[in-house]
Amino acid sequence: MTQSAVNWHRAVIKVGSALIAPEGNGCRTEHLLALARFIIQSRENGKEVILVSSGSVAAGRNAIAHGSHVSIAEKQAMAAIGQTRMMANWARLFDFPCAQMLLTHDDMGNRQRYLNIKNTLRELLKNNVLPIINENDTVATQELKFGDNDNLAALVAMVADADTLMICTDVDGLYTANPKTDSSAQLIPRVEKIDNAVMQLAGSVGSSVGTGGMQTKLQAAQKACQQGIQTLIINGHSSVAFEQLYKGQIAGTLFDPLQSRTKAKKHWLKHSLKSKGNVVVDEGAYQAISQRGASLLPAGIVAVNGQFDAGDAVNIEYNGDVFAKGLSLYTAADLQRVKGQKSEAIESILGFSHPDAVLHRDDLVLL
Repeated sequence: MTQSAVNWHRAVIKVGSALIAPEGNGCRTEHLLALARFIIQSRENGKEVILVSSGSVAAGRNAIAHGSHVSIAEKQAMAAIGQTRMMANWARLFDFPCAQMLLTHDDMGNRQRYLNIKNTLRELLKNNVLPIINENDTVATQELKFGDNDNLAALVAMVADADTLMICTDVDGLYTANPKTDSSAQLIPRVEKIDNAVMQLAGSVGSSVGTGGMQTKLQAAQKACQQGIQTLIINGHSSVAFEQLYKGQIAGTLFDPLQSRTKAKKHWLKHSLKSKGNVVVDEGAYQAISQRGASLLPAGIVAVNGQFDAGDAVNIEYNGDVFAKGLSLYTAADLQRVKGQKSEAIESILGFSHPDAVLHRDDLVLL
């Protein structure tokens, strides 16, 4: 197979139902061992991993009586059982803490919840915990469902500021035709841009266990690449694929990002978000942000102008000039109360705990 070099620091790895519950009838670990070894080795080398795991419905299917047509209520009941089974299944493979996060589409669309997801992921990674994310099938209705965890994984990669999205499937990558039915199909090792011609290659490759075929994987890859996140489609059954990936090579398909993640995020912050207010800072904060790439702390704030909520974009001003822009972790009202104060005083002033940083350096761009 053709090999392509791949470098990464923070990856979202999507694992499908076919790997977790191969026969759609309870969890198994045999197909997860190579992936688990790869995650352990990568973490030991200082890399960060977030798992997006399908399979809760399949994992709990054998505990709920059902006919040939499974209702939404039955699927939700299966998911309620399957989520605990799935987490126990993952926990058996690791000797470090794992954390479960259950999301719906509504969570991603709500600014405050989006910010909470981002902060939770940041805290988990800082404490070397492995986040394991799944769609909340126990409460999701048809209107709220992502529809597949491939696209959920792409959204998670964005909110987590990942540089890489890895989608595990049961084939080696994207082929010129369906390899399960066409023996002449050839693996495509690298895709520079996902256009209509590439999308047409998806066909209907998929399993009866999962909901997403190759088409949803390409949709997810397209979303991620547009945001500067390189994407890999690899064979989750193949220990060789993970061994090569660990060495910086990939026996699969690598989709190139259209631009760097940093550039994509800076463009989004600069041009796509309208500022709802501004924060005036002192010289120390100005130097820390502009010269050392630091986060903005309450102690460095002199004045707060405008009405904004947590998650809104605000300008940062020093000596009459706007020099940066970012996402506020505070409302304007709360920021008025803690401006100029040390971080350790925040809880006593507000009556509840809040992040030390007003604007985190990951959500801040210099103008």
